[in-house]
Amino acid sequence: MATVQEKIDDHNLDNPDVPRSRKRFIPLENNPEVMSTLMHNLGMSKKLGFQDVFSIDDPELLAFTPRPAYALLLVFPVSETYEGFRRNEDADKEEYNGSGPQEEVVWYKQTIGNACGLIGLLHGVSNGAARAFIEPETQLAKLLADAIPLKPMDRADLLYESQALESAHQEAASGGDTAAPAADDKVDLHYVCFIKSEDNALWELDGRRKGPLKRGILGAEEDVLSEIALDLGVRSFIKREQEVGGGELRFSLIVLGPSID
Repeated sequence: MATVQEKIDDHNLDNPDVPRSRKRFIPLENNPEVMSTLMHNLGMSKKLGFQDVFSIDDPELLAFTPRPAYALLLVFPVSETYEGFRRNEDADKEEYNGSGPQEEVVWYKQTIGNACGLIGLLHGVSNGAARAFIEPETQLAKLLADAIPLKPMDRADLLYESQALESAHQEAASGGDTAAPAADDKVDLHYVCFIKSEDNALWELDGRRKGPLKRGILGAEEDVLSEIALDLGVRSFIKREQEVGGGELRFSLIVLGPSID
């Protein structure tokens, strides 16, 4: 029987992943400092940064997390459970075709191999209140301005052809605490981003899906680490994996919020 990763690499009609013939990046290390440096170099204000979330159940540990939390990255190894859930949920959905300033969220389709970390970071800074922290006249500001009018495939091509994005990613991926894997290596970690849009909706943004996924409505004062946001997003994922997998569940959470001085 083929492994999950082999199924991912096959890239058939039921699989939206990036074919092996497409450009591939060195995988981004699951490291908040690396992520912050990458986004700062592209044009995100240093008033924001990425931080580890050490617990979503212990109030004392959660209190160490800078708030408000503008985006939450869930990082996890792809499992049979997740792949089955993703296929089933996407089966009856139409391919997203939104564009323009009227979009509820800015969503990026992933067409670069090993770039799910980068796509997750871009989702985090391109949406909701975090967008106001993009410095004007920077590569990130230009990229977002160019992306907003485009349909999803043209938007994906914009990212694919961006030399500034590729150079910044390569520099960041080579500067982590551990030796960077090769661009052709198989990496099982995947990144999903949860954001709160300007109309208080919680969205799950994943470049492997058919489009953005609205998970529910938050209160005006609630952020992506609020109890309701966690219940609608991360905890649903954890519960599903625990109930079906029955084994070790490896995941980590990284939040985009105020920088720690």
